[in-house]
Formats: sequence, C-alpha cells, structure tokens
Amino acid sequence: MSSSTEIVPNSHSHPEAANTANTVNSDWLENHPYDELQLGQSARLVRTLTQADIAAFAALSGDVNPAHLDPDYAEGTFLHGVVAHGLWSAGLISALLGTQFPGPGTIYLSQTLNFTAPVRIGDTLAVRVTVLEKRSHHNVLLGCEVNNQRGEGVLRGEALVKAPDRKIRLPRPTLPRMQIFDPDARLHAFLAPLASLPSVRCAVVHPCDMESLRGAVEAAELGLIIPVLIAPRARLEALAAEGGLDLTGLQIEDVAHSHAAAQRGVAMAAAGEVAALMKGSLHTDELMHEVIHCAALRTKRRMSHVFHIDAPLHDRPLLITDAALNIRPDLAAKADIVANAIELAHAMGWACPKVALLSAVETINEKMISTLDAAALCKMADRGQITGAILDGPLAFDNAVSLEAAQRKGIRSDVAGQADILVVPDLESGNMLAKQLEYLGGASTAGIVLGAKVPIALTSRADGAAARKASAGLVKILAHWFLTHQP
Repeated sequence: MSSSTEIVPNSHSHPEAANTANTVNSDWLENHPYDELQLGQSARLVRTLTQADIAAFAALSGDVNPAHLDPDYAEGTFLHGVVAHGLWSAGLISALLGTQFPGPGTIYLSQTLNFTAPVRIGDTLAVRVTVLEKRSHHNVLLGCEVNNQRGEGVLRGEALVKAPDRKIRLPRPTLPRMQIFDPDARLHAFLAPLASLPSVRCAVVHPCDMESLRGAVEAAELGLIIPVLIAPRARLEALAAEGGLDLTGLQIEDVAHSHAAAQRGVAMAAAGEVAALMKGSLHTDELMHEVIHCAALRTKRRMSHVFHIDAPLHDRPLLITDAALNIRPDLAAKADIVANAIELAHAMGWACPKVALLSAVETINEKMISTLDAAALCKMADRGQITGAILDGPLAFDNAVSLEAAQRKGIRSDVAGQADILVVPDLESGNMLAKQLEYLGGASTAGIVLGAKVPIALTSRADGAAARKASAGLVKILAHWFLTHQP
C-alpha cells in the first residue's frame, strides 16, 4: 500500500501556492490549530487500495461480506465498491483529519458522505479536505472529496470537527506490524500458471480418508491430475457419499487393502500407465518400500523428499530437504539430496537456486559431522560435481534466511539470508523444522519425492486437502519436466 500526504495553503490568500504542495514529514505529527486555519486551505492524502488492505480489515472486524472479499461475486457491481467507500474513503478522511489536517487534537463531531461511484482494488484514491467555514467554539466545517486515478469523483460530503486550540508536534507512533497471509490466495497464485499444462495421469494410492480423497478429487477439478484411485471401491464410495464428493468419471482400481494398493500403483507407474504417484492414507514406508524395490522406477540417484514451504513471514517459498525419507544420510546421499532439490527448483523456474547447508553453527567443527559434510559439498560444487546452483555452508538457520542475522555475524555469502533451498543434517532435524514452520509459523506445505523415474506426491496423513492439491501441483510441474529431462 503506497500513500502520501500534502498540505495546500489557501490559494486565494497565496496565489503562488495554488500549484504547490508541502510534503508532510513522515517522522512527525504536526497539527494546524484553529487560529492557523484559513478558508480555502486544504490537505490531500493519496493511497492505493490493495487486496491485502481488504483482507486486513476482514481479519480485524470479522466482516466477511462477499461483496468485499469475493471478486467473482462482486465483479461488475456497485457492491464491489462498498468496502472501499465505507472503509477507505471515510477511513482515509478520518486519518487525514486526525493525523495531518487539522491534525492531533482534532475531535470528529459529525460527517455526511455521498458515495457517487464504485472503488475497486487497484484504484488510487486522492482524498482532499478543504476548510469551508470557521465557526464558534473552534468548530470547523470541512468539505470532503475523493477522486480515483482517472479523476472521477467517488465521494463527496462534509465533516464537522473541533479543531485543536494549540500547536502540537510529536513523533509519529510506530504501528504494530501486521502480516496478512491468505493461504488460499497463495495456493491459487502457485497453481494458476500450471493451467496451461495438460493434466497428469496419477495413481492415487489408497485415498481412504476424507482429506486424501478430497484432495485428489479437487486436484482433478483444478486440472492438475487425472486421478486413478487405487483402493477398496466400497470404502471410496462410502467416503464420497459422506463428504459429498462426486467420483463420476474417475477410474477406480478396486484392491483389497493398502498393501495391494501400493503394489498396484507402483506396477502402473513402472508400466507407464501413469506418470506420477500420490500417497493417500497409507503409511509412507508401505508405499516407498514398493517404489524402492521396483527396478523400473529407480534412477542413478538416491530418492529423497523435498518440502515446499510457504511461510507467512517469508517473502518467497523455501524448499527443505530431506525431512521424510533419509534418516541419517552420509555425504554421498547428501550429494544426491542436494541434486534432487536443485532439479525441483529448476523445474519450478528457479534458474540458479541458492542452497544453504544447515548446521547449528557457521564454522567447521570436527565434532559436528554436519559442518564437515557442508564443507565437502561446497567443495564438490566448486569442482563441478554438483551443478546448477550456488552452495554455501555450514550455515545456521537464521543466517540462511535472514540477511540481517547474517550481516550482524559478519557472514559474507551469496547464499546467506537469501537461501532458496535448505539442506538439513538429518531427517529428525528436517522433520521438526518443517512441522514447526507449519504448526507454529502458519506455513503452508507440500511434499514431493524425487530420484525416481516418476514424481511422487508424499504428504503427511495429517495434511488437509490444500497440501495435497499443492503437492499435485508439484507433481504436474515435475511430470512435464521429466518429459524433456528424464531422471
């Protein structure tokens, strides 16, 4: 949200000021007492309305009117402007009166407003208040108007205020930090670019709980996958009836139990009948045991898991690996883990990802294997044994994701504070890190296995439908990448 404020002197008393504005010092609040105010004197504030502004109000007020929040509902209607009128046009007038003109000490007495045109997200509003009358008891009548970026009037009215009786100048208060995170909007932004790619035929192995079945069905509706549901038919139909899900047109492979589902899904992938696998409600070991022991699906690389993490307080997604498959990987396994994550980053369009090799410290310590492995992996990258990325480590987590933390510690690095990929020392630390970000930090997650000849969406049994749809998005990205970059 961008904004600026200007105070314009009385152009009748000061003709040279008609086209001149004084920019208000943003570090201070300074008022204009009653005795300073002149007829015709005005002030203007300019601000652009964003979706985040609307979401912030809805979160604070509980106002979930679809006319405010749902563009499909409100598109092309006057209702879509109601939120901007009521919350922004009037709200910005109040902000201008209370902080700039007349400023601190102003008491708002009354207001009459007429909304004349809708305001939409992306509009830039110029709010102006002008002194119309100076009355007794320090009361001042102000004309109020709001125009959009096209010069169209969207609001007209008057405000009656009690102006301050003395000069006040004080530091501008620091507002609390507000972070708006809309997981659904971020998921939509992630999946939207994939709409142009054909759907991927995917074996969904034993989706026998509501979230895994719902995730598969909704991923199909979004055009991410063409699911082949492999599970006992009776259980699927009962779940679908309970959850109001429509399985019409979806292929169902009727098998007796989860182990048989894993076998059938892997066999279909090996035979080229599906281009991807997706884990349902069975245990990870049950599916991956079949994958690992299928020679037709193996590649020269060790298989590893990557979490795609979208955290509210971070400006871009992170990849964390390996937090699900390799318990205590040695150096050779870590080299494959890094290479797999780099491949996913490339498939996602990250040309040269920055890889942070995590440890608890930034210095090499012979008693901490993770620091030795990090140093060795960096040297392997220097010698061309790992390509397509910039590696650095060992790095502690704070120095990997925070430029400020890295600078305070005097770390000079192309990766520190800018990492795209976080490589953890072992499964335990990685799994805890990913789940802490999800459950304490509010991050949205998706999971994928690389190193096989087909991508494997691998989510936790506790994950909801959104995580499964995001994982289906990763499957779609990789399946198309593999068409020209066969693992």
